[in-house]
Amino acid sequence: MRLATFNILHGRSLVDDAVDLDRYARAVTTLDADVLALQEVDRDQPRSHGADLTAIAAEAMGAVEHRFAATLAGLPTAWSAATGDLQPGTASYGVALLSRWPVSSWSVVPLEARQGPVPIVFPGKEEPTLVHDEPRVALVAVVETPHGPLTAVSTHLTFIPDWTTIQLERVVAALAELPRPAVLMGDLNMAGSRPSVATGWRSLAGALTFPVTHPDRQIDHILAEGPLRAVGRARAIATGISDHRALLVDVEPGWGTDGGG
Repeated sequence: MRLATFNILHGRSLVDDAVDLDRYARAVTTLDADVLALQEVDRDQPRSHGADLTAIAAEAMGAVEHRFAATLAGLPTAWSAATGDLQPGTASYGVALLSRWPVSSWSVVPLEARQGPVPIVFPGKEEPTLVHDEPRVALVAVVETPHGPLTAVSTHLTFIPDWTTIQLERVVAALAELPRPAVLMGDLNMAGSRPSVATGWRSLAGALTFPVTHPDRQIDHILAEGPLRAVGRARAIATGISDHRALLVDVEPGWGTDGGG
């Protein structure tokens, strides 16, 4: 069983600064994932040709189940908060989760934005910039795999350091009563081992994912709780789109240690 997570940058390539839907579909096909978590996903946005990027990915990978959860509605020039998938027909942006196996239940965990302007020092800058946070969500599915139920999560956490940990703890708490094993996948905006330390969950995939051309950190993660182990080494793949590399790992039932290396 292959798990993958990919921040797709709404399908845009840094090579030509364009969104090519065929190129995007080929990138998803290349991953050959059974369960795929996507972040920075557009639906009905002019910048991505008005396409449903979740549906395109589902067709490309042969998913029988897929779901999109919006975090922001409207155009990038005038975002407003969205709640899950409650605004059909509106241009939106969020996360997605796709599966080649049936899903017995879906749920969305809202993650509140930090209130007020926050000073952030961005790479290459000396002075802080005041930024405003945006709402996030975690999209949760109970996937009926050939080995039994698997709780899978796709999320994209805030870049505000202290608030990232709070959101991550909120996601983990929401999963407490769901079947194990469970996997939490996504752009967590936390480097290295920080997500494992914060949650107590095991990392299944250790590989540098950002920036795409010369990655020097891992901010995309696949964490697990329960009887699941990595088979072989994880891979971070430059697909030709996005500013992130896609992260994937093959897994099987059973207890194991960090399989990422």
